[in-house]
Amino acid sequence: MMKFLFMMFFMIPLCFKKNMFWMVQMLLMFMMLLFMNSSISIMNFCNLSYMLGYDMISYGLILLSIWISSLMVMASESLYKNNFYSNLFLCNIIFLMLMLYLTFSVMNLFLFYLFFESSLIPTLMLIIGWGYQPERIQAGMYLLFYTLFASLPLLLGIFYIYKNMNYMMIYFLKFYDYNLMILYLSLIIAFLVKMPMYFVHLWLPKAHVEASISGSMILAAIMLKLGGYGLLRILIILQKINLKMSYLWMVISLIGGFYISMKCFCQIDMKSLIAYSSVAHMSIVIGGIMTMNYWGYMGSYILMIGHGLCSSGMFCLSNMNYERLNSRSLFINKGMMNFMPSMSLWWFLMMSSNMAAPPSLNLMGEISLINSLVSWSWLSMIMLMCISFFSAGYSLYLYSYTQHGKYNMSIYSFYTGTSREYLILMLHWLPLNILILKIDFSMIWF
Repeated sequence: MMKFLFMMFFMIPLCFKKNMFWMVQMLLMFMMLLFMNSSISIMNFCNLSYMLGYDMISYGLILLSIWISSLMVMASESLYKNNFYSNLFLCNIIFLMLMLYLTFSVMNLFLFYLFFESSLIPTLMLIIGWGYQPERIQAGMYLLFYTLFASLPLLLGIFYIYKNMNYMMIYFLKFYDYNLMILYLSLIIAFLVKMPMYFVHLWLPKAHVEASISGSMILAAIMLKLGGYGLLRILIILQKINLKMSYLWMVISLIGGFYISMKCFCQIDMKSLIAYSSVAHMSIVIGGIMTMNYWGYMGSYILMIGHGLCSSGMFCLSNMNYERLNSRSLFINKGMMNFMPSMSLWWFLMMSSNMAAPPSLNLMGEISLINSLVSWSWLSMIMLMCISFFSAGYSLYLYSYTQHGKYNMSIYSFYTGTSREYLILMLHWLPLNILILKIDFSMIWF
């Protein structure tokens, strides 16, 4: 585990050398291959060194972090072309990846909290430093205060656990089961805000709309998964009380997911629509984790990986249109099939994955989650039907609005997709649809 840590550390000086932009990206890809080939035990934590280690959950999320980081560099070519602080940008991405790597691989609960919070800083810099509109300052403040406000109780809860147990290793938490309401709320709320759960989701659409493409990609792909990862880890010691309380989060998530799906139809900004669709998907994940059964845990893990790739790819697509038209409005982005017929295929493939069509990971995740939620209560079927139906609805709405219709006459110069753009989209779509062949890896690790 330390070897990857050092590799990331030593990539930071490279960022400040001249003409190293693509070199850093290639090194990230190389690191991805190295990490993919490292040994993994399905049952236990492995590769232990210096309080770092990973099991199956961490492994998938670390892979996703490195993969998305390399694609972020690829998608931000315009920064390199315009020489817009591209060195600082690379340094920021590597620092963010370092924090995410440590968050997912650290075995100590307090250190997990520390890196969980530290990943906010580079994200904030991405939004404020490379965002587009002046409102990005406000969006950054929303992100910061929502997350920090909910995180202080988590810190106090971790101190309480340490006072009782005298150790904080995540692996040993399974020997305890606390039945305390205040501890339960303080440990869980930070992760629900990060997911984000409906009612505490307001920071997400703001942050997404104001962030640059790289900020949106990392927010959608990894930052939302920190919440899910935290819940999967922390609910081990809160099983008794969660059985009493879980219905509350389930009801909020399912009704909230349905309401947010409806709200997607009111959006006229492409990024805003994709951001709201993330909230709808994450609401099902919260429901699945809260059922605390096998299907729910598996499904939430698979959907988190699938949504990370799919959502990131959709943000890339909206950014490609933005770079050409300087607008993300659905009123201006029309009739794109006339100008970029090949890109239309990628829009279709991403949208079909977003509505959980086979053979995407999203389908497998949603089947598992629907299984777990219906086994918990058959009444949840009503909301799940609505969420699934409207999920297909807003995906088609976004696709048909952007690709069909009468195009805007003010587009006087236009060029189709470049090979770099098609490569980014392929690197999002291929893992998303090929990984289903190794679904046994994700499904059988308890």
